[in-house]
Amino acid sequence: MATDWLGSIVSINCGESLGVYQGRVSAVDQVGQTISLTRPFHNGVKCLVPEVTFRAGDITELKILEIPGPGDSRQCGDLQQTELGTPGVGCQVGPSQNGTGKVLKKPISSSAPQNIPRRTDMKNQDIIISPQQQCSKSYMDRHVETLTQSKGFRRRHNSWSSSSRHPNQVTPKKSGLKNGQMKSKDDECFGDDIDEIPDTDFDFEGNLALFDKAAVFEEIETYERRSGTRSRGTPNEKPARYRHDENILESEPIVYRRIVVPQNANKEFCTDSGLVVPSVSYELHKKLLSVAEKHGLTLERRLEMTGVCASQMALSLLGGPNRLNPKNVHQRPTVALLCGPHVKGAQGISCGRHLSNHDVHVILFLPNFVKMLESITNELNLFSKTQGQQVSSVKDLPDTPVDLVINCLDCHENAFLRDQPWYKAVVDWANQNRAPVLSIDPPINEMEQGIDAKWSLALGLPLPLGERAGRVYLCDIGIPQKVFQEVGINYHSPFGCKFVIPLHST
Repeated sequence: MATDWLGSIVSINCGESLGVYQGRVSAVDQVGQTISLTRPFHNGVKCLVPEVTFRAGDITELKILEIPGPGDSRQCGDLQQTELGTPGVGCQVGPSQNGTGKVLKKPISSSAPQNIPRRTDMKNQDIIISPQQQCSKSYMDRHVETLTQSKGFRRRHNSWSSSSRHPNQVTPKKSGLKNGQMKSKDDECFGDDIDEIPDTDFDFEGNLALFDKAAVFEEIETYERRSGTRSRGTPNEKPARYRHDENILESEPIVYRRIVVPQNANKEFCTDSGLVVPSVSYELHKKLLSVAEKHGLTLERRLEMTGVCASQMALSLLGGPNRLNPKNVHQRPTVALLCGPHVKGAQGISCGRHLSNHDVHVILFLPNFVKMLESITNELNLFSKTQGQQVSSVKDLPDTPVDLVINCLDCHENAFLRDQPWYKAVVDWANQNRAPVLSIDPPINEMEQGIDAKWSLALGLPLPLGERAGRVYLCDIGIPQKVFQEVGINYHSPFGCKFVIPLHST
């Protein structure tokens, strides 16, 4: 059928982007859906190339200006193909402006793929010929079949009853391959009869109710148990859930007791990871610090490590980055640091120096003594270079509540300090000031601690602290592992990636 159009003079409108072409049809490829024109003119100007080829998807409107052969004198009227539910997919043939040619109109194509009509619409397609035009039925059949092939469709039409047809309707011939050859791809995909499509919807709920899930899983489990394969689990079993920091691979059993002391601990603590941290006596703790100092961990180093760890914990208690940032300069936290004239007081002064360096308002209380320890003197010299404030009288302490009170008044050995008037006055002030209290290295006996603490910070290994110590935290002061072994402690660090960790009573 495509050869019948060879030699026809046509005008092809390809839209605003490509323009209008005129020329004589030289080739029509039904498989590739292309049409070629020889001696083409583009927008009224002759093209430099002798031949141009167009795809069916690029053609917006096709006008037949002249048909060669004996049918030139015949005029064909309007030919319109209408598809139910798919408007604008037909071709229209009508007289041209000179009255001799024919116009084929095609819907404007876009970059999007063309919608393929449904089978229900394909069955109801018809071709209407206006009564004013005279055209032979055989010519119309060839014409319509060629046009439908140029659109890329392979339409399959069933026989219709004569009562359902329009008097002027003509049914196009069925396109496809005969003689047992393979049907076209479109026929295989869209060529089923509409009568074969079921009218009722698929009952998903009814079919799902027919599936016995428990019985199927039981059968699978029985088979896997007999064959020795890995069980996939039953519906009643809950799958294992892992946290983001847990390893799903099997590893060696976890040993939670990694620290063993030479004597039975009076009290044991555990970390957030479950590691057991036993307490040690004051004598063993004192011996541990003495051996570490002999190996080079001097008092100055220990004071510096204690001050850093205590200041880190205090900064976290004060609010951390939410409180200490440039946008909150009007909310500068205030810390009251209560220190005694001993090594514990030197640890508190070191902590106050680091807090003052982090833009915390520190008020240091230290009573006046004629002779001070060298460690306290050194720490005071450094503290005096900061913005911190030092007072020696309780009257100079603030009357309003502060953000945090750090207690370094108590000592393990000098119990006579509790009878001093300044000690009793400072204890009364701290108990009346409604600020939370952090104790650094508190003593063992609860009676020696006059201020109830909310948090307590132990050094190296914890002492058997009582309930008045509050929540116990442990800080790493840098004692090597072999130093622990030298005093008879089998030690493995419980700190992980931190220098200060919380401890929980077991």
